[in-house]
Amino acid sequence: MSSSSAADFSVLAPYGWDETWAKEFAPYTADGLLAGRVVRVDRGQCDIVTAGGTLRADTAFVTPHDPLRVVCTGDWVAVEPGGNPRYVRAYLPRRTAFVRSTSSKRSEGQILAANVDHAIVAVSLAVELDLGRIERFLALAWESGAQPVVVLTKADLVPDPVTLAHLVQDVETTAPGVPVLTVSAIAKDGLDVLVSLVGSGTSVLLGQSGAGKSTLANALVGEDVMDVRAARDVDGKGRHTTTTRNLLALPGGGVLIDTPGLRGVGLFDAETGVGQVFSEIEQLAADCRFSDCGHESEPGCAVLRAVDTGELPVRRLESYRKLMRENQWIVAKTDARLRSEIKKDWKKRGAEGKAAMEAKRGRRH
Repeated sequence: MSSSSAADFSVLAPYGWDETWAKEFAPYTADGLLAGRVVRVDRGQCDIVTAGGTLRADTAFVTPHDPLRVVCTGDWVAVEPGGNPRYVRAYLPRRTAFVRSTSSKRSEGQILAANVDHAIVAVSLAVELDLGRIERFLALAWESGAQPVVVLTKADLVPDPVTLAHLVQDVETTAPGVPVLTVSAIAKDGLDVLVSLVGSGTSVLLGQSGAGKSTLANALVGEDVMDVRAARDVDGKGRHTTTTRNLLALPGGGVLIDTPGLRGVGLFDAETGVGQVFSEIEQLAADCRFSDCGHESEPGCAVLRAVDTGELPVRRLESYRKLMRENQWIVAKTDARLRSEIKKDWKKRGAEGKAAMEAKRGRRH
């Protein structure tokens, strides 16, 4: 290993640099470009940590029309060693990517973070739990390729251990296969478990405004790197104290990407992620009479049978239907024919479901 390569490893290793990234970057080394990781993106400019220090560079050279291929926080890039302006010339193939749909009518995806190992979904216990929103975040997290983790923040506001245990159980039921942690950043409770979990690899911190993400980020970093403001008592929402995605090396190892509070978390081609969140429904569906069962009113539907017996909560099935339909609609937005077929299918299934419910009520009377 050359002295320059050794310097790259010593400086960049805390940010996730490894031998695999080094091999990926080898062609750019021959071109005299520098390796670095994007720690912040702001209006076409980005800050990049390199072996020689943090550089500011322009992303215009690698900004295509596809919004999923723009440089984002967490990317490993090849950047020019000098120049005014200095340009990012390329980014290395992403191992994972956290993507949501934009609010535009064009059905575009927006990439929030790249090369993430853990997706930490912060949920405040200061307000009533929104299980549907947690499921939505988890679907995006699973789809990204990262391992989701739910962190229930502000646990000090729920002093009764029995009540806290019930809340944790509700979330665990909502998040099969996902660790659920309770944390009080102010009281320093539960942080050791979280620090251990994020101590290797890259973690992205997600959640609504007021979820306590900035306080949690400060606790993990060990200093006040994020502005923190009190959430409103009426709804637990706070101002967007974090306005950009920032990548921070943690003192105990690992890297954290903090994100602004997300008002909207639209799905973007996340069918696999939705299936992972509702794994129990996917398992039940394997026993349905029809392979294309929509779990609405079809005879021999194992999912509906589970609802009738109380094995599957109605809320879970309704949430599953909602997210699957939303995802189908997003995928179909660019395909008019498929969109028309889906609309017809929805109307047909809706009418059949309504007729079945009315017939069921009639038999009861």
